[in-house]
Formats: sequence, C-alpha cells, structure tokens
Amino acid sequence: MSPSPKWGAPPRPHRRPVPAVALLPQALLLLQLQQVRGAGGGRGGRARLPGAGGTHPAPPQPGAEVGAWGGGFVGAMGPLSAYPQPPHLLPCSVTSVFFGGGTPSLASPRTIAAVLEAVAGAAHLPAGAEVTLEANPRSAGTARLAGFKAAGVNRLSVGIQSLDDAELRLLGREHTAAEARGAVEAARGLFPGRTSIDLLFGLPGQSRGAWARGLEAALGLCDHHVSLYQLTLERGTALAAQVSGGALPAPSQDLLADMYQTARAALVAAGFRQYEVSNFARKGTLSTHNLSYWRAEQYIGVGPGAHGRFVLRGEGGRSREARVQTLEPDAWMREVQSRGHGTRRRVVLSPLEQLEEVLALGLRTDEGVTHERWGRFSPHLSLEAIFGAPGEAKALQQQGWLVLDGGGLRCTWRGLALLDSLLPALLCQLQRRWAPPAAPALPAQGAAPAGGGGAPRRSP
Repeated sequence: MSPSPKWGAPPRPHRRPVPAVALLPQALLLLQLQQVRGAGGGRGGRARLPGAGGTHPAPPQPGAEVGAWGGGFVGAMGPLSAYPQPPHLLPCSVTSVFFGGGTPSLASPRTIAAVLEAVAGAAHLPAGAEVTLEANPRSAGTARLAGFKAAGVNRLSVGIQSLDDAELRLLGREHTAAEARGAVEAARGLFPGRTSIDLLFGLPGQSRGAWARGLEAALGLCDHHVSLYQLTLERGTALAAQVSGGALPAPSQDLLADMYQTARAALVAAGFRQYEVSNFARKGTLSTHNLSYWRAEQYIGVGPGAHGRFVLRGEGGRSREARVQTLEPDAWMREVQSRGHGTRRRVVLSPLEQLEEVLALGLRTDEGVTHERWGRFSPHLSLEAIFGAPGEAKALQQQGWLVLDGGGLRCTWRGLALLDSLLPALLCQLQRRWAPPAAPALPAQGAAPAGGGGAPRRSP
C-alpha cells in the first residue's frame, strides 16, 4: 500500500482569512455538545502550556485565520479513565490540539492564542497536552515561530515537501529549498525534539536515485519525526494536465513501491520507528494527536471542511456521530455568524460503521487494533471470534501479512506496506460475521437449486 496521499496541487489563491471571531463560537458550541461526563481534570480555569507565555487551553481540527484553503483546528478527547476527577469539573478534557489544513502559519500568533484562551474556559487542558501547528517554510521565520510558541504551540509540522528547487517548482510550491532548511533549523531551535517534516515522493519524472538522495539530505536536517506522502495529482491542476497529456512521465507502481521501501529502510536504519503507514518517529516523539484518529478516540473539528467524531452528550445522545463542516471558507463563516455553527452534515454512525473505522484506521499503525480498543466498540463479538475463524484473515496470517495474538490484530512489517490490498478482504469478513446472511430459501420439492455450487470465491 502506498502511504496516505498528499495533494500535489499548486497553492490555491488566498481567500479572506478565517478570523477567530468565526472559530470561537463553534468551538465553544461543539465542546458543550460533546461534554464527556466525568472526563474533566483539574478545577475550573486555565492550564499553563509548557513553554507558553501565558495561560492557554485546547480543542479541535482546521484553521484559525489561515488564509488560503480554509484550515482549522481539532481537539481530541481521551478516555474517561485517563483523567482525575476532582470537584468542579469542566465539561470535558482535551488531550491535544492541531492547527492544520490550509496554511495556519499565516495566522497571527494572537489568533492562535485567542482560540486557545477561549476554549480553556470550556474544557480542561492537561499541562502536558500536545498543541501542534502546521507551518509553510515561507511563513516560518524565527520571530513568527517564537510568537506561536508564546501563544501555546509546543509542536511544529513543517511542510518542506522536498529539498530540491526543481522539484519544488514542479510542485508549484512558493518556498525554496534554502527557505525549507532555514525553517526547519529555526523550528528545531524553538521546538527541540518536537519538530516534524513532511516529504513527498512519486513526483513525475522522479527517479529512485533522486528520491534516495533527497531523503538522505532530509535525514541530515530533520529532528525526530518524519511524515512521507506519495504524491496524488489533483484533477484540474496544471501538473495533472501535464502528466495526462504525456508531457511528464507518471511513475510506475513498481517504482513507487521501490521508493517507499527505500524510505522505510533508510529511516529504520537512522533509528526511526514506523509507527504508522506514513509516519516515522524516534526517541518516542510520536504524534499524540494523530494517534487519537488511528485509535478511534473522540475528536472535534472546527473550521472549513473539518471533520469530527464524538458523542453528543450535551444533546442527551449516546451514539457516536460524524460531523462535516462546510468546505468553502466564506460560506462557512456566514453560517457560523448566522446560525452559530458551520456544520453541513451530521450522521449517526452504526455499530458496524464504527467497527469498520476502528479496523481500517487501527491497522495503519504498528500496534494495530488492541483487544481492549475493539472491546469498547464491540463488547459482544471479539477480534478472535471474527478474525480467528477460518476465512480471509486466517489465510493472511498464514501468509505472513497479519498477526492475531494476545496483543490484538496487526499487520506485520511486510503487511503494513500492503494494507490497501489487505483491507477489502478483512472488511468483508467483518461484515459477514457481524451480520451473517440469512439462510437461503429451500427450493420447491423436486426443483433443482438455482446457480452453481461451490465455495464463495475469496479475495486474493
């Protein structure tokens, strides 16, 4: 399987930035709706973030005043047992905040601080909570990054994409390789051990050797966290048109697989752990926030195009709900100002849909899906009952792609690279075991059964 795609489109024209005045009402509303009963920690008031110049809080996903293509922030809520329960609890406890989507580093540090400060009054933010901001190298000068640190940010993700100027021009990026290097060096000085970089591979015309040299250069520059993404061309862009028209060669699937395996081997040799399909960390610097997605925890999304998954206890609900925000920034702001929120779609997830997400996301990690996590969503049907029985999962275990043991269900090192190919069969087996098909009606006496016999055909 290839890692999660990263869009290869040139930056869209900047739109009017999303101001804090639009983000704050919805952040507070959604936190009130979420209200994880008993999940608060600490007395009412604010928590001081490590390295922050003041008191700040936490919440949810894409962008405060980010300009460009929306953006927002996401707050993840941990399990109830993770927090102490003193008197005067705040409604919920937020374990991480992620300012991402678009280019949030275009925001004023004052906007980041205002969003955090406002949410602090509605939710508890543990002192060690992770607060991440995605940064573009061109908007990541030392003074600006210092402002974000003072506002409460304690982890930075720098989208360098490449350290080759020709590749950056091909991608339509505005920054240069020198600016990328400078941004990472500045970030490492302010956020030592908590600076991540993004890299793209699979560019049109890119060779395996060029990718290996670029990766070696990045390893000489990076901190302790690297995210790799295979370029996915976006329809309607100049780059996609050049490839489809034959002006630029598209990489073959074999070449893409070679590039991915080259990167995996190089990163592991450099001391990194591949803890997720696209993410590598050393010295324990895993992204707490992203783990909350893969572990199927609750999270709130605020901002244009943001997604969320949480239980609406504030409305008396008991079911997990998926929420999607209006995509276009101007429309989203109008909706927030007129209705108090920009939620475009909300769907109550069925138990099976929740299990499908737990499986598909959990298997992206090297820890896989633990028995404890599966049991929270499926108390009556265990992993063993579904995937230990004869069927596709058993065959994948025998072939060395999958492991089911006392820890849970997970991919092997080989299997992690092929997850996209393994998932369809596993999801089919889950669906069959969760809702077995009704027994076929018996044919009338003396009639021949319809269709041919034989066992159902397995997925390869």
